[in-house]
Amino acid sequence: MTRGCSLEQDLRLLVNNPKYSDIEILCEDEKKLYGCRAILAARSEVFDRLLYNGMKETYENKISFPKINSSGMEIVLGYTYTGSIKEESLTKDNIIEAFYAADYFQLPDLQDFIMKIAKNKLEIENYSPELLSKAAGIMPLAEDNILLNLLIEAVAIIPLNTIEFGRLSTTGLKYLLSYTREKEKLFATPEYEVFRYSAILTAKQVSNDAFKTLTKRLPSIEQTENSIQVKNEFIADNQKVTKELEPLVEFIDFSQIKGKVLAEIIEPLDIISTEAILNAYRQKVTSFNNDTNGTRGIPCNFDYVWDKSACGSKLIIENNGKVVSAPDGVVSHQGIRAKVALEEKGIYEFDFIIEKGGNPTWVGLCSSEHLNFEAMSTCQTTIWVLGSTGYCYNSGNGSNYCQPFGDGAKVIVNLDMNKRTCAFTINGKKYPEVPGWNNLPSKLYPLVTLRYPGRYRIQSCRRK
Repeated sequence: MTRGCSLEQDLRLLVNNPKYSDIEILCEDEKKLYGCRAILAARSEVFDRLLYNGMKETYENKISFPKINSSGMEIVLGYTYTGSIKEESLTKDNIIEAFYAADYFQLPDLQDFIMKIAKNKLEIENYSPELLSKAAGIMPLAEDNILLNLLIEAVAIIPLNTIEFGRLSTTGLKYLLSYTREKEKLFATPEYEVFRYSAILTAKQVSNDAFKTLTKRLPSIEQTENSIQVKNEFIADNQKVTKELEPLVEFIDFSQIKGKVLAEIIEPLDIISTEAILNAYRQKVTSFNNDTNGTRGIPCNFDYVWDKSACGSKLIIENNGKVVSAPDGVVSHQGIRAKVALEEKGIYEFDFIIEKGGNPTWVGLCSSEHLNFEAMSTCQTTIWVLGSTGYCYNSGNGSNYCQPFGDGAKVIVNLDMNKRTCAFTINGKKYPEVPGWNNLPSKLYPLVTLRYPGRYRIQSCRRK
């Protein structure tokens, strides 16, 4: 491009360009970047104080930032020079570092942009545990850290037993438990499973023997509902596990766990202090606890996952049941419904994320457990669907409902089982109840139909 036509493009030529720079910027990972001190100082008060303070940085041609990674600094440099950054420049590999750097240099508009991109990516991708772990490694836990809180709330609605060990760090888990302790926040994991995950995670970090033993001695919550028969196998490195677990125990509410489970499974492990166990017993007695395996905060009553037993034969389910896709060769629409049956009174909200459309995309509800998922049709009387064309269909009858939508769209289903009605929110715009859908059945399932290259995600609604 010819210079002089675009100020932004011309300034972008200066970014990290040694030819037009008068200062070297040394980052945490020892990578060297280049900047113009006048531009940096004009755009950031932090840079101004550092570069024109009369101290050695004023006269030297080098400045070091031992806590700023070069990947975050590159985003800051691009923004300070041009006033903008490209959305594709923010990835799961640098978005945490970029936010941290933007906060350090007091660039609130850049922070807001990063937050917007982070929200969009978290709606589509499934790496919030990894991002929380990375953020916890460089950011202190604070109520006003909007990115950290976003990540915690995203992980909180994922059942911990579906997060593979290695994806969530101990520090990330501590942030999650601390932030949600005794607060009215959405949380998907019963407290016993919180303890189980915490204990096995810390044991894995101590030794393979400790990990294997605790995995055997801590049954899943479903297994504890039956008669408890756990072999009291000795835990290798018992004291080390106890010490590693201590920072997490502080944020686990043992009074939410059944007394029988406390007495027969947790206490014999000898990795929790006697005081913590006794306090749990006291709380259960004094609060007249009904002795169920409770959940902190606001329980996410439903784990929305696709049902392998109720789907087209060629569809592929992945990401712990959250994602369904149609491989190459699936030229006609096949259907799939979620496992959860919505049949109680109340209002249910859940999200469909259209990662890739099937031209057209169909999302909605069905009432029958025995549909023909091999050949889904808008003419069926037991399905109610919204198409990416903006039309709603049931029993072959269609009506124009909303603006068309495509790849990357987020569709929130608002199902009111009190009134037996349904409404949709598409990409943040809420639409009224679907006309004619005013006497829905008393039992419904989330449903989508797709063909190649369709790829749809289902999840609990993340809207506050």
